[in-house]
Amino acid sequence: MNFDLPAELSAYLEELDDFIEREIKPLEQQDDNIRFFDHRREHARTDWDNGGRPREDWEALLAEARRRADAAGHYRYAFPREFGGRDGTNLGMAVIREHLAARGLGLHCDLQNEHAIVANNIGLLLMLHYGNEAQKAEWVEPLATGQGFIAFGITEPQHGSDATHMETTAVRDGDGWRINGEKTWNTGIHTAPADLIFARTSGKAGDGDGITAFIVPTDAPGFKLEELLWTFNMPTDHGHVSLKDVRVPDSAIFGGEGRGLQVVQHFFNENRIRQAASSLGAAQYCVNEAVAYALERKPFGKPLASNQGIQFPLVELQTQCEMLRALIHKTAWLMDKDGAFSVSDKVSMCNFWGNRLCCEAADRAMQVHGGMGYSRHKPFEHIYRHHRRYRITEGAEEIQMRRVAGYMFGYMKQRAPKGVKE
Repeated sequence: MNFDLPAELSAYLEELDDFIEREIKPLEQQDDNIRFFDHRREHARTDWDNGGRPREDWEALLAEARRRADAAGHYRYAFPREFGGRDGTNLGMAVIREHLAARGLGLHCDLQNEHAIVANNIGLLLMLHYGNEAQKAEWVEPLATGQGFIAFGITEPQHGSDATHMETTAVRDGDGWRINGEKTWNTGIHTAPADLIFARTSGKAGDGDGITAFIVPTDAPGFKLEELLWTFNMPTDHGHVSLKDVRVPDSAIFGGEGRGLQVVQHFFNENRIRQAASSLGAAQYCVNEAVAYALERKPFGKPLASNQGIQFPLVELQTQCEMLRALIHKTAWLMDKDGAFSVSDKVSMCNFWGNRLCCEAADRAMQVHGGMGYSRHKPFEHIYRHHRRYRITEGAEEIQMRRVAGYMFGYMKQRAPKGVKE
């Protein structure tokens, strides 16, 4: 067995670091852009009087970073070469996501809004696999460049993680469909021109089949953004929307009638292994910063690092980082070799443990840094508040553990959902 990273991947990390230093760091510093990353960041980023949404100048800065990354050939790393990408692998994306997050907060990777100079654009990958020709013609290029975005409307106010008990319905109406219902936590809905709405078109509550995905224009009559939901970490782009007699044509169906959940499940694994890698990177950053501070801080005349009460908790966290890194790399490699659904249990293990580990590492870094660690002059409280989200929104810990248990005890099988081709 060879645990070395592929040589081309290691070389690419160096290429990315060089690009960050040449293009992204200077942009981060110019015109007081650093205000978005210091202790004032929530005010600099957040339009408190406009629903708490991201400020336009903040999002414009992110867009410029994406434009530079795309021009340099980095933004589309994971995409097929025919769409300007590098045919990036799951292993490659996991390593890159960890690497970027381990550098700390910055314009190269701001995890609060999934911004990174190497895109984790699951929406584009979904479009390439399941979009019809007209949908691809309309959406592939905007999604590839990051200039277009489709929000994701699956969660409902009364059901949360249980997507099969869906109250949003779509019924046939002439040559199209009429949709009624509500969706919550629609990320990016404040600027998205369309929302991928999941609605029951047949079957009964609890059925996995009979749910259909529709690409719904957000300016369609009857579509309304009710509110943006304020969160532990601001600004917010998570919207609660309602649909009242929203009409869409048959061509709005995405991925086939009745196959909505199966289509989405196809890419949950790829997204979750990348999220686990980001959490690992952020956890490693917190551990590294805590170690460095413990070596330089000398209360009572000796370094904090000389105390076992400081050493041992950080040793435990570093051990967990090393073990998780090995499992993430193995899992991503197996996904590339055998398919995304060959290791669903391990993806869930990586995801719930990585997100929990990041919160624990951020909390320990705060403790080691004392009062300054608790303050907003250090990034740890921001990292904690952000990654606490993923213990819920990326599939709650309990759902992930339930999934692992399903495979352990024989209730589930390592295979793609019905109707999904890997």
